[in-house]
Amino acid sequence: MTKQAKILIILVVVSVILAGCDAFSKATPLPEGDKISDIQGAGHISPLKGRPVYNVHGIVTAVRADGFYLQDPNPDDDPATSDGVFVFKGMVPRVKAGDEVLINAVVEEFNAGGIGSTYLTITQLENPYIEVLSSGNDLPEPVILGEDGRIPPNQIIEDDANGSVAANNDFDPENDGLDFFESLEGMRVQVNDAVAVSGTSQYKEIAVVGDNGAYASGMTARGGLVIQVDDFNPERIILDDGMRQIPFVTTGDKAEGPIIGVIDYTFGNYKLQATESVKFSAAGLERESVVTDLAAGQIRIADYNILNMSGKDLDRAETLADQIVNQMGAPDIIGFQEIQDEDGSTSTQSLSADGTYQIIIDAILAAGGPEYGFVDIDPELNRDGGIPGGNIRVGFIYRLDHGISLAEGVEGDARTATEVLNVDGELALSLNPGRIDPTNAAFGDSRKPLVVTFEVNGETLYLINNHFNSKGGDSALFGDEQPPVLESEVQRLLQAQVVHDFVAEMLAVDPDANIVVMGDLNDFQFSAPVLLLQGDLLTNLVNTLPVEERYSYIYDGNSQILDQMLISSNMLEKLVEYDILHINCEFDYQNRFSDHDPALAVFDLN
Repeated sequence: MTKQAKILIILVVVSVILAGCDAFSKATPLPEGDKISDIQGAGHISPLKGRPVYNVHGIVTAVRADGFYLQDPNPDDDPATSDGVFVFKGMVPRVKAGDEVLINAVVEEFNAGGIGSTYLTITQLENPYIEVLSSGNDLPEPVILGEDGRIPPNQIIEDDANGSVAANNDFDPENDGLDFFESLEGMRVQVNDAVAVSGTSQYKEIAVVGDNGAYASGMTARGGLVIQVDDFNPERIILDDGMRQIPFVTTGDKAEGPIIGVIDYTFGNYKLQATESVKFSAAGLERESVVTDLAAGQIRIADYNILNMSGKDLDRAETLADQIVNQMGAPDIIGFQEIQDEDGSTSTQSLSADGTYQIIIDAILAAGGPEYGFVDIDPELNRDGGIPGGNIRVGFIYRLDHGISLAEGVEGDARTATEVLNVDGELALSLNPGRIDPTNAAFGDSRKPLVVTFEVNGETLYLINNHFNSKGGDSALFGDEQPPVLESEVQRLLQAQVVHDFVAEMLAVDPDANIVVMGDLNDFQFSAPVLLLQGDLLTNLVNTLPVEERYSYIYDGNSQILDQMLISSNMLEKLVEYDILHINCEFDYQNRFSDHDPALAVFDLN
């Protein structure tokens, strides 16, 4: 047989095979197979986990670098069971959106956090054998999340589980946000009239709600979504950049047209992976500024986490100075958190932050502001948490032109505890400045509280600056552990108790002492640590604001309070106003100085 004859025979055979495949896909009934809805089941774990499935039929709806999403074009019409699933290939698959396929595979649950993670899992098909039946098919219609579709729950994340959701849960997608999004896992969805309830994060994510927030609870006047003690906003969805670029937006910006994508889950949150281009229109949100001038005898005190500010951050110092002078009204005293040493995260033996304060003070003068002094206590090397080598601490700057000075006293050091003294019936502190119980295990690898006694026009003020340990290590709001386990809270409770007891000692000597406890408490105003700190001795000024204004920080689209100011009863009588100045947290990560907003209070000392 000649070479040409062999080639002809091969071509004929191939054409017959291809013709057969085409005839099978268009005329021959599909073989009986497992449905995606049965694979997903009404729950967070597939009832078919670990089992092989055959002839799974669906339309490819989106392709990723490691697999693709598959959806049944003939859904079971049960809202509790998803009709979509992710097919894991471990490489770029040889399919495209619109392909009709049959798949044999094994059902598995994938946890992006690895073994021991408390994240939820994704049901996926692994080791797939894929047969493409046809191409160019219409994609299944997306489920609308909102009006004219399925409205997400707007209060409860999960209230039917006690422990592991995967092991112990009454699946309730109608009322529980966790179950609602699970029932859509892997499916095409559409959000109409989406509004951003966060700026674009460093992870290129945006939290959104649909219908211009019509079905959302806790919308703020500036377009955010505030949390409350019984409402952590399950209605928000995180828009991710896994398959499409995400624009830089500001809170309140609105999407131009519907957002269409598939529901995914990664690292503690359900995500909307956009499959079509996403554009937003700017709402024009402006940064707030102080609008009232001080009257004679009044003093403005501010609290501000300035995000790892070091002595090398000359450009950032200019931005901070502009905020202090032109937006914050050049407060008389500012309590800072996250002041780093002069060389920042460079691993040296340097501890002093004098150079860090100095570039801030010089920049304020250059911006037309007043001259400030500063006070802090250097920490021990790498003993206070934060970025290694940065040696973050809390500290104060104070105006030198308004009759403010440090009260006379012995300057403390990193390890010496400040004692409360009763000197002939008068309150006094053994150190100024001083640290509160710095060797207490409560402050291990965390910032130590700094107490400073100021003299202001004949009045004595005691300011306590705090930066409690972070919430790192807590299980996710949308995680497997429900209610979420707050491992980090244990240390904050200990820290709050120490500071509370110190304040109690002070007030026992002088019930009329002027005390301000401030700082980044890394917890909410209704949390157990903050309520313990407050007790019946202090008033939390956050609670004087309307509910929709109680935020200084936005995390995953939740506007929340971390930065707080609590005051003694005598200071409460002197309070003129309190506000949180929204100049950072609502904006995208490239367009803000810090991830925290400053808090400001005005007191009348007359």
